[in-house]
Amino acid sequence: MEHRVRSPLSEGDVSKLSAGDIVWLSGVIYTARDKAHQRLGEVKFDLRGGVIYHCGPLIRDTTVVSAGPTSSVRLARYTPQVLDLGVRCIIGKGGMPGAAELMRGRAVYLAYPGGCGAAAARSLSVRGVCLSELGMAEAVWEFEATDLGPMVVAIDSHGRDLYREVRESAKKHLKR
Repeated sequence: MEHRVRSPLSEGDVSKLSAGDIVWLSGVIYTARDKAHQRLGEVKFDLRGGVIYHCGPLIRDTTVVSAGPTSSVRLARYTPQVLDLGVRCIIGKGGMPGAAELMRGRAVYLAYPGGCGAAAARSLSVRGVCLSELGMAEAVWEFEATDLGPMVVAIDSHGRDLYREVRESAKKHLKR
């Protein structure tokens, strides 16, 4: 199924999304990588219902030049903190081991293909920045998204994790 959603997202918005669905997202999203996750409590933005994009964008003046996803696996440890701030959606690549149970009833993880930073940039405009002292790639950027996607619901709020399912399926086939 294909969905067009707008942030901020409600619990009802994320509960309609199932693993394997395609999503196009509009509205406000925030970037965050390693250093930003360590300081999310300091950001001036209200993250309730928000979207965190694991991304270190390239910005020239106020134009988004590239905004491809970064690997989420190293940021998975921050999932409880992020969800406690009210975030309803995390975007990245590569999955987030162990996050499915934490996200149950609360949030979704959208997989965005790596290598599409220039395509993503065409859907994003800068609204603001916080923690700019961390540098361009590590600062928390506030973007307005217009039909960002397509993205795949890789972890839904019902506990399904496509990455885990693929790993388990591969293990079964390798044992044969």
